[in-house]
Amino acid sequence: MGDGLIARTALLWALLACLGGCASLMSSAVEDLATDLSAAILENPDVDMVRDGAPAFLLLIDGLLKSSPDNPVLLSQAALLNSAYAGAFVTDGERARLMAAKGRALAERALCLERKSSCGVAVKPFEEFEQWTATLTKADVPLAYGLATAWAAWMQANSDDFNAIADLGKVKLLMSRVAELHESHDHGGPHLYLGVFETLVPPALGGRPEVGRFHFERALALAEGQYLLTQVMFAEQYARLVFDRALHDELLNEVLAAEVDAPELILLNAVAKQRAQSLLDSADAYF
Repeated sequence: MGDGLIARTALLWALLACLGGCASLMSSAVEDLATDLSAAILENPDVDMVRDGAPAFLLLIDGLLKSSPDNPVLLSQAALLNSAYAGAFVTDGERARLMAAKGRALAERALCLERKSSCGVAVKPFEEFEQWTATLTKADVPLAYGLATAWAAWMQANSDDFNAIADLGKVKLLMSRVAELHESHDHGGPHLYLGVFETLVPPALGGRPEVGRFHFERALALAEGQYLLTQVMFAEQYARLVFDRALHDELLNEVLAAEVDAPELILLNAVAKQRAQSLLDSADAYF
């Protein structure tokens, strides 16, 4: 979905969130180190360096889960890290499917531990699933969003399986509920995902590009120009789908020209700028 860019960005957030979450589980002697490392990663524009370091965090979290298997925060971060890494960097299909399945299972377990009514909810009939989503509250948003993103990554890894793609309705419903409860979560992330979901296919195959455009524009408003991935996904998913070259180039040139003064987004925006340039370079061939 979105050429893995959402997964790649989720991975970066997972790394950072993991640092903060793991720090609270470690001794105070390493908390300062974790804080400094987190800041260094956030302010590091070298995406490849962060990518190459991700496997170490996967192993670290697996080790921590051995001693804290029922920690919802740790489980949710492990879910995000495994799912995002699989979607962003793993090219072997079988390995990607295994990691994405692990991520989804961890996300489901995290939500189940915090909310017993959530146990096994992913496999319930749609009507029961719909009733369950209606009971979610704002306090459930972080873990519900974590499940929705891990589920989306699992679908991406199994995109050749009709049974997996059939789950899109549930994932959209869950993400819609998250947006309803806290639309600004993760810099407007719920709307960004919903925009992608609605523009995966053209209208003839069930896509709803104008609904997707609404979500992209709402995500843009919530990000307030700070989160450049939003413009990139708007261009790649919507503008290319409807062949709007003017909008496509306008959004991507905004990204390349942007000088966002937000230290916590330096790395993420570096990813966005790389993708923006790649899309512009291929625009003549596409349009």
